[in-house]
Amino acid sequence: MTVASDTIFALATAPGKAGVAVVRLSGAGIFDAAEVLFGEMPKPRVAQLRVLRDPTGVRLDEALVLYFPEKASFTGEAVLELQLHGSVAVVNQVLRVLSDIEGLRLAEPGEFTRRALENGCMDLAQVEGLADLIEAETEAQRRQALRVLSGDLGKTAEVWRQDLIRAAALIEATIDFVDEDVPVDVTPEVNFLLEKTVEKLRSEIAGVSVAERIRSGFEVAILGAPNVGKSTLLNALAGRDAAITSEIAGTTRDVIEVRMDLNGLPVTVLDTAGLRATEDVVEGIGIERAKQRAEQADLRVYLVAGDEDVEVSLAADDILLRSKSDLSGATGSAISAVTGQGVSELVERISDTLAQRSARSGVASRERHRVAMKSAEQSILSAMGHISNGEEFYDLGADDLRSAVWALDSIVGRIDVENLLDEIFSSFCIGK
Repeated sequence: MTVASDTIFALATAPGKAGVAVVRLSGAGIFDAAEVLFGEMPKPRVAQLRVLRDPTGVRLDEALVLYFPEKASFTGEAVLELQLHGSVAVVNQVLRVLSDIEGLRLAEPGEFTRRALENGCMDLAQVEGLADLIEAETEAQRRQALRVLSGDLGKTAEVWRQDLIRAAALIEATIDFVDEDVPVDVTPEVNFLLEKTVEKLRSEIAGVSVAERIRSGFEVAILGAPNVGKSTLLNALAGRDAAITSEIAGTTRDVIEVRMDLNGLPVTVLDTAGLRATEDVVEGIGIERAKQRAEQADLRVYLVAGDEDVEVSLAADDILLRSKSDLSGATGSAISAVTGQGVSELVERISDTLAQRSARSGVASRERHRVAMKSAEQSILSAMGHISNGEEFYDLGADDLRSAVWALDSIVGRIDVENLLDEIFSSFCIGK
């Protein structure tokens, strides 16, 4: 990989007043920076207290200094971290001194992580996991992001990749080296490897949509007739007046969204326009939007009046409740957002339903991952078809397997066809 020659620096902690502010530098120029600021570089991975000075000798701050050598840091380059007092003035002055040192420049957004990727310290999926971890707001999002950041997706893809390389190597050996010491019939092992990989791919593909929902948030739509208590329920769930409530039917005319954390899961609750026939054009638009968002939502909560006939077609896991139980006296599947009756039970029911779905999520969490895995699956199925047609089609099958490997390589940002030759040479003593 090409390693950038210049040295970058940036404030690694949030801007503004704080107890501690961390300035990070990466690149060979950190030794020049150390010489200017405090003199001799400390021992690797040993925090030392140093007085920082500008080139004229004026004292800037007293800071903890940490040095990470090349190939033993986050970026893979030599890294220096300055733990300063979190004063805006101190940070600004240190950054100004650094910017005046030849060969140093302010880092671009994400450049430290990009260098980690370029230097092989992280794969592309891990970079995505790091981004998700930074954005995580709920416990489920944190756990999922850490799985990707830890390299679980890359490890999983690597297992599939090695099985496909092995299968392709067997096929290639049959095609090109029939006189060498290779298995007479490689198809049993090849078919076993390909069938196993397809099964695993399909399982992971099926879990992407759930994993995406954990990343972006599940949607729960509250539906019902006008003035049935949808907005009041939304406010009760949110713990604040997120929606206007009124006894006048048709008050809610657009979809109101409130994002919340339900037992560690990210959930956006939607308050929708009351469902009824209307000649009001604006209200009609709101009702149509309500229906569209409800269809797209992961779960729907239908509210009906205590004495209203139930004429709702429920999908699996949808919830039907009789609202305003404080007025109607309804029990069982009833709720009152005013008194709180049934609200906690509703939260638990929504949480349990979405938690069960979350359990089916895989490691892959982005549409890009799904597309790559789907492409690999299709290439493998094509290869299996060619292989089943006989040895004269093996070359087409091998080409399909190379395409599958390349698709999997795109998940982690690596394209490396030399591994196919490596497998051939190591397995069948080719070239002796």
